[in-house]
This record gives sequence, C-alpha cells and structure tokens, in this order.
Amino acid sequence: MLLCSILLLTGCGNSNLKWYVVSPATEQGRINLKFLLSGTKDTLLMSLLALGISIFVGLLIAIPGIARQKPLRATNVVYVELVRSIPLLPLILWVYYGLPEIAGVQLDYFWAGVFALALSDSAFEAEIFRAGIQSIPKGQSEAGRTVGLNYFQTMWYVVLPQAIRRILPALGNQFAYMVKMSALVSVIGLQELTRRANELIVTEYRALEIYTILIIEYLVIILIIGQGVRWLERKMGSDELNAGR
Repeated sequence: MLLCSILLLTGCGNSNLKWYVVSPATEQGRINLKFLLSGTKDTLLMSLLALGISIFVGLLIAIPGIARQKPLRATNVVYVELVRSIPLLPLILWVYYGLPEIAGVQLDYFWAGVFALALSDSAFEAEIFRAGIQSIPKGQSEAGRTVGLNYFQTMWYVVLPQAIRRILPALGNQFAYMVKMSALVSVIGLQELTRRANELIVTEYRALEIYTILIIEYLVIILIIGQGVRWLERKMGSDELNAGR
C-alpha cells in the first residue's frame, strides 16, 4: 500500500496526469471505477474454478508419481514436463481457437480460460502434492494399514490430511499466481479486470492512471488471499495441536 500511496502522491503533483478519470470524487471517475471493478467477479470465479480443477487433476497425476512401478512414474514425469513446458498464453489461444478444429468443441471465453489455466496449473499442483505426500513419514502409511485400511483409505484419511497442512502455503501461492495469470485470458475477450482496463483506456486515453488502479486492484486481491491462507495455516495448525493433546 505504501507503493500505491507514493504513486498517487507523485501523480497528484504532475499536471500531465488526470486522476479525475478514476477518482471517486467525480461522477465520471465513479462510473469508470465501477466499470473496472465489475471485472473482479469473472477474475476470481475463473481463478477459483481453475484452481479446483487443477488440484483434482494434479492429485490424480501425483499418485502415479509415488508409485513403485516405473511405467506409472514415467506417466507422471511425461505429463508434468510436457504441460509445464508450455507457456500459458499460447495454451490459452490453443484451447480457444484449436479445440473447435480438433475436437469440434467450442468453449466460450470464460470456460476456455478456466480450462487453460487449470491445465497449465495441474502440472505444478501434481509436483506440490507429490512432494507433500512424500514428506509424510512411511510409518503413517504403515499405521493405517495396520488398522485395516487399504491403500486408498490410508491415502485419503491418513496421508493426505497431513500433506495438505504442509503444502497449504504452496497452494495459496498457486491461487495467487492463478489470479495474476488470469489477466492473460483478456487476449481472447473475457471481460475480466485487465480487459476492462484496456477497454477503458480506449475511451479515456489515460493509460497510466487506469493501469495504476488495475495494479492496486490486483494488489488488494493478492493481499487478501495471502491473509486468508495464513488464517487457514493457523487454524489447521491449532487443530493439529489440539488433536495431538
């Protein structure tokens, strides 16, 4: 917030800058701010859906990565290395323009963005889950099998709850990353934060002022996500402490 304050104070002393276009003190500024903020819903909803899908797919890909069979581990390695090597922007364009040609599936702006973000992030989620699962002592899995749980029950009830506590900061980072990368979906026309800022610049011709507000919007969102993740860390940490008593 200090950086934002410096930018605003510096700009107010520059006669070349026209902050009234985004000032809540003017009617036009309020209209412009409302237009910019209206893209927040699509940005957050797209990021949340993409994160949920990528976590599910990433977990499915992570399981073969810890298997004893080499073919299963190879499947994990091939998927992770292949998907992780593809830049997000070309992937978004490929999903939106390529899928109709290849599979006859035409996704709208929103779902094309969700699918591309989820596919890209799933490789990173797979590595996060694999590392988290492998960090749990083998004795935990052996204890689960001792009480009669099968492999999947042991994974679901014993290993994963402990692994999630350890990888929660990484998952929070991926969500923040997803929100920031969602700006790239603006290239195919989704009316999220960045697209709305670009459209407003076309009518107001004030790029610096509008992009400054855009940066502040993303900054506030990411700070809120960070605080939320820290709260979850404390909550899950206190639950674990109480359970151990």
